[in-house]
Amino acid sequence: MLQRFILAELDAAAALLHGGGVLAYPTEAVFGLGCDPHDRFAFERLFALKQRPATQGVLLIAADFAQVERYIELAAVPGEVLQQVRASWPGPHTWIFPRSADVPSWVAGAHAGIALRVTAHEPAAALCRAFGGALVSTSANPHGQPSARSAQVVADYFGDALDGLLDAPLGNQASPTIIRDALSGAIIRA
Repeated sequence: MLQRFILAELDAAAALLHGGGVLAYPTEAVFGLGCDPHDRFAFERLFALKQRPATQGVLLIAADFAQVERYIELAAVPGEVLQQVRASWPGPHTWIFPRSADVPSWVAGAHAGIALRVTAHEPAAALCRAFGGALVSTSANPHGQPSARSAQVVADYFGDALDGLLDAPLGNQASPTIIRDALSGAIIRA
C-alpha cells in the first residue's frame, strides 16, 4: 500500500528509504523517484517501475556538498572547476563529474561520470538530511511519459507499486534542471 508522508514525517520517509523502499518526492520542477543509491535491489525496483533501460544512469541529489563529495574523483577535477560548481550550489544546477569508486556501477549505467546536484529545494534537501546522504533522483514517470508535476499524477502512474510519496510542494522551476559537464561546461540536457 502506497504510504503518503508530509514534511513533518521525514524520519518515517527516511526509514522507508533505509529499509529498501522507493519513494517519490518533490524536486525543483517535477516529482522524482528516489532510493538509497547503494541498495541495488531498491535501485532495480526503481528502474522496473520506470521501465527504463539499465544503461541509462541517474543523478544523485543531496542537501550539501559533503553528501556528494565522496562520489567525485577529486584528483581529476581542477580546483577552479570545483570552486565554480560549488558556487552554483545549492541550486538548480546538475553537474557531471568524473566518478569515484564509491559510485555504484548500477547508478552510473553506461556512463563514465556521475551527475550530481546539491538542491536548494527545501523539501528535497530536508529528505536528504533526514536520510543522511545523497539519494537517487530520476523523474517520477514511466519511461517516455510526461514527468509528474503533482502527487496525484505520481499515484496514477505507480499506485501501490510505489512504496511511498512525500507530498510536499514542487519548486518554482518550469522544467528539470540543466545538466552540464563539470570539466568542459558542455550542456548535456537543456
